[in-house]
Amino acid sequence: MARSRPVAAATCVSCAIDRLRRVSAPRLSEFIKAYDVRGLVPQQLNDAVAFAIGSAFARVVAIADGATSIVVGHDMRESSPGLSRSFAEGAAAHGLDVTLIGLCSTDGLYYASGALDVPGAMFTASHNPARYNGIKLCRSGARPVGQDTGLGQISALAQSLLDSGGAPAALAAEVPAGDIGERDVLADYAQFLRGLVDLSDLRPLTVVVDAGNGMGGHTVPAVLGTEAGLAALPLTVIPLYFELDGTFPNHEANPLDPANLVDLQAAVLAHGADLGLAFDGDADRCFVVDERGQPVSPSAITALVGTREVAKERAAGRDATIVYNVISSAAVPELIGEAGATAVRTRVGHSFIKDEMARVQAVFGGEHSAHYYFRDFWFADTGMLAAMHVLAALGEQSRPLSEMAAEFSRYVASGEINSTVADAGAAIAEVRQWARAWGQAEGQDVEFDELDGMTVTHRGAPMWWFNLRASNTEPLLRLNVEAVDIPAMQQVRDDVLDVVARRELMTKVSGTSAAASPCDPTRPAIEPWLRQILRCPQCRSTLSDGSGPGGPELQCTNTQCRRAYRVEEGVPVLLVDESRLLAD
Repeated sequence: MARSRPVAAATCVSCAIDRLRRVSAPRLSEFIKAYDVRGLVPQQLNDAVAFAIGSAFARVVAIADGATSIVVGHDMRESSPGLSRSFAEGAAAHGLDVTLIGLCSTDGLYYASGALDVPGAMFTASHNPARYNGIKLCRSGARPVGQDTGLGQISALAQSLLDSGGAPAALAAEVPAGDIGERDVLADYAQFLRGLVDLSDLRPLTVVVDAGNGMGGHTVPAVLGTEAGLAALPLTVIPLYFELDGTFPNHEANPLDPANLVDLQAAVLAHGADLGLAFDGDADRCFVVDERGQPVSPSAITALVGTREVAKERAAGRDATIVYNVISSAAVPELIGEAGATAVRTRVGHSFIKDEMARVQAVFGGEHSAHYYFRDFWFADTGMLAAMHVLAALGEQSRPLSEMAAEFSRYVASGEINSTVADAGAAIAEVRQWARAWGQAEGQDVEFDELDGMTVTHRGAPMWWFNLRASNTEPLLRLNVEAVDIPAMQQVRDDVLDVVARRELMTKVSGTSAAASPCDPTRPAIEPWLRQILRCPQCRSTLSDGSGPGGPELQCTNTQCRRAYRVEEGVPVLLVDESRLLAD
């Protein structure tokens, strides 16, 4: 790994304290969530806040764990270099040495934390708009820091520092500041990944990669190309949107939304490529499309990569365990079991899957959201390594990806469907009652479990299951259905949604619904006079109330336009480049 070069001593403590005193402290609890920090710049996340969080991180995580240094990286957002530097100064004020690795993907930061065995901080807001930024924190060895593993304490301590406008005890004592230096780890990161998956002897492949103007444009040329000084691979990489630009001028860097895959799908067909890869803003997630431009489900990728990792473990004479979450396809545990390994089911969320992987020493873990975790990568998630496994699997044989992926796609899934509800618990209870009644009427066994929300499984003919979970942050119920065929999936999906809708209607009629309240959080709180004059900025059509992945929104009534605009604290954000496209 390249040696660190010093930049400068940390900013003097008195200057940092002066900076804290000059700002009005935001409420950190509003944007420090369960797993990371994600806020508006500079209203919520600014230099003073970054300094305070860096100071708190030093005390709660680094020093408490016995670390003497930390590593800090950042994405391509305009605000990221300055914020990461302020965080570094906050940590260095406690005597910690700080290594700034500059531009990197989130898994690049995890690599540095693991390889250097030091705590780390990554400044990124993934695919959120340019006015946002955030921080992902980890302990040494890329171990996650969440609300229950330090993030709550960090938030409270940083808030105290901001509110006081002064220094915590360590700063007041003027401990010698640590050094802040720079180190480029991109080439080491690329070489490490190539050491885990050998791509040198594949048949020639053409791959279109859509970086979405995010950090994939920085890492893909190094790992799959020659920009890090590594040998050329038998890959022809066709780049889409590799220019680093935190304003995301081409499309949102969120491949989970099908609208953001359209350009990639078209390019795969236009170039006759073997496959396409799409990375999100911080390049920790990777989505795959086949040679026909059709998406390959993350569950299929989980099964594909999982069976490869199982084969490697068994060849070495070791038992293997794979972890998957409750809304992954039923094909995942089936295929892992058939490969001779153990599949362990866990709750949705990276902290749960990482904890479970560490507990059972799993070799691999996958989620429906296209997060893929590897024991050999410090149990951290890396979209790039998953992409390399897909390339290796495809290039080691002659079949097209669509044919190969079909082996791992046994069932039909609905995708996640959100419903706005006033009482999620009551709605789930209503669906549980319906499922029991259905089983009794049909003379069929129906299984229930509550590992995460409620999962109902029918193992008879036709096989189906569904999971219903309440959102932790919004008045939403999230439904996922899978079945042996399309008619069965559609029937179960429609039946469950009908029960949820009837429950909401009954609640409204009885007058107990939160929708009847002027404080209803699920509806845009917009004045009537303003509602009458609002128009879609794209096509000038009228707008109707709706609910999207992020909460209340206004949706264009023109079916040819299909744009939706989020509402923040009653204020509609009518910006075309920050809208989302509704599904057909």
